[in-house]
Amino acid sequence: MQTPLRKDLDTPLRGVRPNIVQSIRAFRVQDLQEAASSMGHHFLYANLAHAQSKQDVLDLIAAQFTFPAHFGKNFDALYDCMTDPLHKSGPQPGFIVVLEQIPATAKFDKEAREQLLDIFRDAADYWSDRKIPFRCFYSFL
Repeated sequence: MQTPLRKDLDTPLRGVRPNIVQSIRAFRVQDLQEAASSMGHHFLYANLAHAQSKQDVLDLIAAQFTFPAHFGKNFDALYDCMTDPLHKSGPQPGFIVVLEQIPATAKFDKEAREQLLDIFRDAADYWSDRKIPFRCFYSFL
């Protein structure tokens, strides 16, 4: 009897709550992207390595997540783009979000990093209330 090496591609997410914001730790971006694809979830990825300030972080997220041109480029607008318009656009299968290399600079300090992650925690709660998986993984630069 031969056992498949990987039963399904969402194996890396087994044991990961459906609505969570957590460090990427041992996960590889490619594995998360494959898991999203196999589950039919949206995969949103932003590499923030070149950001130095809050504005840079918001600009990079907006560009890499392909937010609309009218995106307000503040934390409230970020939350809005991650929740209500998506909900109103129809049924959503789920989300896997990766925020890679969040900066640790004088212009984007610990408080700003926590505020950014709080936006994604609030978005995870929003989607949890609607029974939609929303997993956000992050790493610091």
